Amino acid sequence: MFSLKTFSRRMPSVARLVFVGAIGIGVSACSEEKAEVKQVIRPVKVVEIAKAGDTRKLDYSGSVKARTEMNLGFRVAGKITERLVDIGDRVMPGDVLARVDATDYQLAVKTAEANLAAAERSVETADLANKRAEQLFDKSVAPKSQLEQAALSHDQAISQRDAALSALDQAKNQVSYTELKAGQNGIVTSINADTGQVVGSGTAVVTVAVDGEKEVQIAIPENDIAEFKPGKTVKTSFWADKKLLLDGKVREVSGSADQQSRTFAVRVSLPNDPRVLLGMTATIEADVSTGNSYVSIPLSALAEKDGKQMVWTVDRDTATVHGRDIKVADFTGDGVHVTEGLDTGDLVVAAGTQFMSENLKVKVPDQQSALADTEQTVR
Repeated sequence: MFSLKTFSRRMPSVARLVFVGAIGIGVSACSEEKAEVKQVIRPVKVVEIAKAGDTRKLDYSGSVKARTEMNLGFRVAGKITERLVDIGDRVMPGDVLARVDATDYQLAVKTAEANLAAAERSVETADLANKRAEQLFDKSVAPKSQLEQAALSHDQAISQRDAALSALDQAKNQVSYTELKAGQNGIVTSINADTGQVVGSGTAVVTVAVDGEKEVQIAIPENDIAEFKPGKTVKTSFWADKKLLLDGKVREVSGSADQQSRTFAVRVSLPNDPRVLLGMTATIEADVSTGNSYVSIPLSALAEKDGKQMVWTVDRDTATVHGRDIKVADFTGDGVHVTEGLDTGDLVVAAGTQFMSENLKVKVPDQQSALADTEQTVR
């Protein structure tokens, strides 16, 4: 059988050289072919740094409340026999809100009336004895000591009658206290006890929000409480009506922090507006000075490298990204406040920072055509 090996043995030396040369030329031609490989250019979303600001906004949410809320309770203890109002009912001064069983207090009135009647009889008896003693003394029949004793007994009887009269008035007051009445115009906001329940004196039964000035109560952490002083003007917006914007004033600042939340209660007075209803969710916004100028960036633009906070900036000329260390002032609902490391006009990568690397070629949305001209091929 004919083989290449046999053929090579029989091939003349010149022919072998020609064959080997042809193979070498083919390999050389392949190595010289140009392979075009495009560099990867990653599109990025960027934000341009605006002019630095020297103020920042604080916003806290709360609910609209009446400036005065009355927790009404009976002035006597007893079992509630009747509740005459529900949540949302409007009340006027003198309206009966609830009643407790008045039987025992009515019996106390009868007892006081009987005691007063007995005291009146005692006064009449003592008066007669005193007059008789005066007559006997005038006739020199009775000694002066007997006259003085009769006068003292008469005065004592009068005092006992006055005490009985006061006891009767008190018993009648107790009966009147078995009715819980409204003291001012307002609206019922909560019911804390119901029919059949036994309540003590002073126990809150009905809460009434008094008509008049409304306010928003918010909770401020201790790092911002110094920015809220009585009289400070703040902006108030409402979740239920985005078009409703009012100027409020800080009326009251709590003198101590809450034991659990460690926040301070702040009350903001609102102007009278019929569109503002009790219970509405409100947001209080206040502008405060930072002391140092700052720029704002989205939270998604913040990155970290070697334990330091940084951002990736885009070089406009070369369309490459470079890491830059920054100093963060604070975090807000809108983003991050940066005090050092960024200047006005800088382009900062706003998303996908985890895919960035130093000198990485990127494509900015408004520079796509320009970046297309910079694409290079590697031969």
